[in-house]
Amino acid sequence: MSIEGYDLLIEEFKFLLEVEKPKVAQEKLVAAALGDRSENADYQAAKEKLRFIDKRLFYLNSMIEKSQIIDPSTLPHDKVSFGSSVKIINLETDEEESYTICGVLESEPENGLISVHSPLARAMMGKQVEDEFKITLPLGKKEYEIVEISYENIFSLKKNIRTKPDFSFH
Repeated sequence: MSIEGYDLLIEEFKFLLEVEKPKVAQEKLVAAALGDRSENADYQAAKEKLRFIDKRLFYLNSMIEKSQIIDPSTLPHDKVSFGSSVKIINLETDEEESYTICGVLESEPENGLISVHSPLARAMMGKQVEDEFKITLPLGKKEYEIVEISYENIFSLKKNIRTKPDFSFH
């Protein structure tokens, strides 16, 4: 994953651990003081939120420990590699498509950000401009030609990124 993707994981982990979890724990204590816990909807809701937060913290911690950080700006992009923005032409339809290869947690296929582990990204890796490749997709085989390879920071490409991510639970 990119440095920015790693930073977002750390930011969410810290927010959940230092802000959200203590807040929900306090909500649970207040609700518990109201009486019978078995019929107390606020208590049950807070308990469920805490369970979700703990699961998310466990998942994020696992992702942080396993992550491999790559700075794609330091890689040459004369061949398709992690972080490359690639324009390809479908040789059957002459339609141009653009993709940027990123980490699994950073991918947004609807915005052209595809995981390095996706079949299309794997088929393009190591290819150069004018190279052709074939890929078998659920709707059949397709053949493409690479027309351009460049590098752009994926976070400048994300269309829906917020300046401050909202990690809160509602």
